[in-house]
Parts: sequence; C-alpha cells; structure tokens
Amino acid sequence: MKRSLIAAAVLATASFGSTAMAQGIGNGSQTLDLVGTSGFFGDAFAGNNSGASFADRFTFAVPTAQEGSPGTTVNAIVSSITGATETGLDITALSLYSATGNTLVTTGTALQSGAIDVWTLTTSGLDAGSYYLQVSGNLNSSGSAAFGGALAMTTPVPEPETYGLMLGGLGVLGFLARRRKGGKQA
Repeated sequence: MKRSLIAAAVLATASFGSTAMAQGIGNGSQTLDLVGTSGFFGDAFAGNNSGASFADRFTFAVPTAQEGSPGTTVNAIVSSITGATETGLDITALSLYSATGNTLVTTGTALQSGAIDVWTLTTSGLDAGSYYLQVSGNLNSSGSAAFGGALAMTTPVPEPETYGLMLGGLGVLGFLARRRKGGKQA
C-alpha cells in the first residue's frame, strides 16, 4: 500500500514537471490543484544540473473549519526514486509554512533516504488561511530527476452519536438536579 502511494505520487509528477535551467533550480511557487481537500504535487528536472539545489513551494488554502472544530489536519508525503544513491536527487527537507509572514509551522520527517527518499509531514489544529509546502533538495548527477507527493486535509466533525451522548448526559444531569430539588422541599 505504501509503495503504491509512493509510486502513484512519483508518476503524478510527470504531468507537473518543468525543466530546470540554473544553479538554483525548480519551479519556484506553484498553486496546488486540490480536488476537494487533497492533491498531488511535484517537479521534474532536466539533465546537466549536477550539484544544483531546489526549494519548490506548493501553495494551498485551508478552508474555514466548522464552529467548535479543533482546526484542520494536514498530512503530506513526498518521495523521489532513483536507480542508485549517487544518481537523481536527494530531498533534504519538507516543511509547512503559513503564507502570512512566511512563518514555519512544522517540518517533516525523513522515513528513508538513498536510492529512494521518503518524507512525511503531519500537523493539526491549523486555522483557515494560506499555507505552502516547501520541498528542498539537491541534484546528484547530470541525469534527469523528479520528485512527487500528495497532500490531504481533514477537518474533524463531531459525529451525531457525540451530540446524542452529550444531550443524554445533560438530560440525566437535569433529572438529578430536579430530583434533588424536589427531595429538599419535602
């Protein structure tokens, strides 16, 4: 399952790729095309860029959460797959920033590095607003390279059972309070 997600993310980058031209390469800033609350992102680099670095930004908006909700949770995964550690690219960081003031919200965790780089990022309690994921790394060889990833947002919504339990509990408290009040008058 995990390998399927990684493979799908890397294959999705083929349609999002752009060619690289300078020492600081990459697509700069790109708006994530979300379908509902999830989407794919990535970049592809042409050959002859050995030693170059990149820091690509993928912007997205967190929608307004339901009243009383603890905020939105963001989960992201990014990977690059190459034939060997010496070829392709190395992902060196995955970070989430608030677009307001370019404030760092959280950094990702490297799960695997080498011929296959895998980074994940999870954070919760995000307020509505503009954010961006930044993927940073270095190109290791003169061959072409690519990375790809996926982002998913969830906003916790109380289940109807939660409201039912709360109302039932309030009913029991009301009953007990009335019974006590009735017992003191007698």
